[in-house]
Amino acid sequence: MATTSIRLDQELIDKATIMAKALHRTPPKQIEHWAKIGKIMEDNPDLPYEFVKQAIIAEAEHKAGDLEDYNFG
Repeated sequence: MATTSIRLDQELIDKATIMAKALHRTPPKQIEHWAKIGKIMEDNPDLPYEFVKQAIIAEAEHKAGDLEDYNFG
């Protein structure tokens, strides 16, 4: 994956650093995470945040091969 340097407000970096430590991410990965959520939310304004969060978790579980069959009723 190619990377690009960008300028960001120091306050955003500071907040990302705090959240990154709490969530065991690097500050750049935290900012990427926020950007991903923001893009999904803008593309799907009717979806609640919790749904988007669970969709991201499900995608990560799928990529990791951590899936379980769902038994209906």
